Amino acid sequence: MIPAPNSQDSRKEIHRWRRTFPGTRNQIRQARRFAASYLTGHHEADTVQLIVSELATNALRHTHSGQAGGHFHLTLYMGSQLLLLAVTDEGGPLTPHIQHTGTDQPNGRGLHLVAELTTRWGVYGDHHGRTVWALLPLTPPNPAAA
Repeated sequence: MIPAPNSQDSRKEIHRWRRTFPGTRNQIRQARRFAASYLTGHHEADTVQLIVSELATNALRHTHSGQAGGHFHLTLYMGSQLLLLAVTDEGGPLTPHIQHTGTDQPNGRGLHLVAELTTRWGVYGDHHGRTVWALLPLTPPNPAAA
């Protein structure tokens, strides 16, 4: 389950943006751009793009989203101090989890990276569709960049 915003954000406006992307590799870039477009001036924009890239890549590699005709959804919830991002896929046989891979392995570090860059992350759903979410604190935007 996605955590509720903290009490400070619950008194303020929370914005929500959602977009569906075709399940092709070139759409990962589009998903990063989509997320970045709402984070202009925030220091966390690059981190968010990296997390979106990792979660969208996992959706395409490990679920039905990456098969012909597949798709994935990216949802952003942003308050004044928190950002929750979620990638929803079309399901697959395995539940996402952090892998403990050796240094010689080229893959398998995505969720470890997500865990290191976020306050919390989690998964809910089943083989019909899963959502992997990540929660990040936000610093106030830089007015000069906005």
